[in-house]
Amino acid sequence: MGNLIDGILNVNPVLAFILVGVLVFAEDALFVGFVIPGETAAVVGGVVASRGNANVILMAAIVVTAAILGDSVGYEIGKRFGPRLLASKPLRKRRTKLDRAQDFLSRRGGVAVFLGRFVAFFRAVMPALAGSSGMPYPRFVTWNAAGGLIWGVAFVALGYVAGNSYAAVAKTVGRDIAAVVAIVLVLALIGWRVGTHVRARRRATPR
Repeated sequence: MGNLIDGILNVNPVLAFILVGVLVFAEDALFVGFVIPGETAAVVGGVVASRGNANVILMAAIVVTAAILGDSVGYEIGKRFGPRLLASKPLRKRRTKLDRAQDFLSRRGGVAVFLGRFVAFFRAVMPALAGSSGMPYPRFVTWNAAGGLIWGVAFVALGYVAGNSYAAVAKTVGRDIAAVVAIVLVLALIGWRVGTHVRARRRATPR
């Protein structure tokens, strides 16, 4: 994996865009995330941009688009081949984690799709699980796009800021960012519920 990353850092910008996009796309569409976490590719894309070899905004746009499209392909694969896919050898070896992901999806629905984007194993399997569970595609793609946008921009930006320290950043953030996103989401939901309650009380109060 180190050789591949070094190769991306040293190729011409067009090829760097292609390689980063393909790796992010393949993580969810083809389960490449079991080998190369997508956040590593996204961070490396940011590093390439930090060296002046590529436009950081274009790199972020490519990563976000690849993430959303890859998830959509993973969703379709799960929808069409769900039972056979879940019984495949690579997933049988990860039965405990897979059961956890399925339970999370059944309890949280779209929120699980959103948060799953920030956890390596969940990111690789959640789209297929959503497809096999029968989640409506419009609901899936809404939560998926929200997660893909935040995830893609955040990791490319981290790579851009980190520069040559990208390896430590990718490792640390890949482990901890899910908890941060979960806290932010919970606070946002609480704020929305409180705001809704306050507006309802104002409407109900006689003037």
